[in-house]
Amino acid sequence: MAARLLSDAEDGEAIVAEINVTPLTDIFLVLLIIFMVTSTAMMQQGSKVSLPSAQGGNPETTGITITAAADHTIELNGIAVDRADLRDALAKALATREDKGVILRGDRTIILEDAVQLMAIAREAGAERLAIATAPPAK
Repeated sequence: MAARLLSDAEDGEAIVAEINVTPLTDIFLVLLIIFMVTSTAMMQQGSKVSLPSAQGGNPETTGITITAAADHTIELNGIAVDRADLRDALAKALATREDKGVILRGDRTIILEDAVQLMAIAREAGAERLAIATAPPAK
């Protein structure tokens, strides 16, 4: 077989080597779809809460998220935290960021006092900006 290939090359016939890119393209498309699905899931951290509705708002607000669910559980960036440990955990999370913003995602059924206490804890932990997450009004 090696003699046959050598004789073909000596005769002046070029060896044609082509790369089939179709499987490579399929792999890239599958990876793109997986990335799109997981990035969407990563953006929706925390428990499902029924946000209060409001006309205006800034959808581009970024920061550390505190979620207060209707069952009185509290999450910091999607991880459950006791209310007593919230200040320390929030201070540690804020220490690693340049942006010292905190977003409160509170269920519409939580008591105003709970929301005010969570905002006070955020201020004590070093938050410079506070925002309350809202949903657009139903049409």
